[in-house]
Amino acid sequence: MALELVRERLVELACERGLSTVQVAQLASLLEMLEHDGRAPTSSAARTPETAVDVHVADSLTALELAPVAKARTLTDLGSGAGLPGLVLAVALPEAEVRLLESQARKCAFIESAAERIGLPNARAVCARAEQWAAGTGVSDVVTARAVAAQPVVLEYAAPLLSLGGSLIDWRGVRDPVEELAADRAAELLGLQRVEIHSTAPFAGSRDHHLHVFAKVAPTPERFPRRAGMARKRPLGR
Repeated sequence: MALELVRERLVELACERGLSTVQVAQLASLLEMLEHDGRAPTSSAARTPETAVDVHVADSLTALELAPVAKARTLTDLGSGAGLPGLVLAVALPEAEVRLLESQARKCAFIESAAERIGLPNARAVCARAEQWAAGTGVSDVVTARAVAAQPVVLEYAAPLLSLGGSLIDWRGVRDPVEELAADRAAELLGLQRVEIHSTAPFAGSRDHHLHVFAKVAPTPERFPRRAGMARKRPLGR
């Protein structure tokens, strides 16, 4: 019965987001891997399909409510972890090239395995630190970040990866005016500008979910990102 309910929930999400039966099957495969693959780097509490279908899949799909994501052609998922939201968005956006940027080899291995099993030729893992991924400089029209770091840190990681006019989508929970002020100061240094804070309700009972949208309005100075570890050690905007 539980699996039937998960399937029904996936079909419901597909109807909401305009996904096909093939994409529903791909998302079901991802949920199966999150539950059974011991390499899946996510908490045990969020690995069962009944929970993951909302906490991971529905939450990731909320980004499609934003125009820059819906029309993205080159997307980088920053600090991808278990491939979320990157793998879900790769399913939803088959015409987009999705790079899942992750520094830990074990997590990269899971992402690569998942992309192959699900059948996502448009997704690939990049096993590197954001500060050291020179090949990614200025090539993404969208960067996503979900549960990566404090917002000023995420901005410093993301800004160099974005093309001019591109957008960063940063998943956040309860709004923090102090952190937002620091992030706005950091954004000014990085060529970014906050353009929207989009409130979402990815599943019944969810509260305080927000997508923070920053646009790249000017070139990022060449001194950014700073060397590995500095963004977290000395966050901009504080």
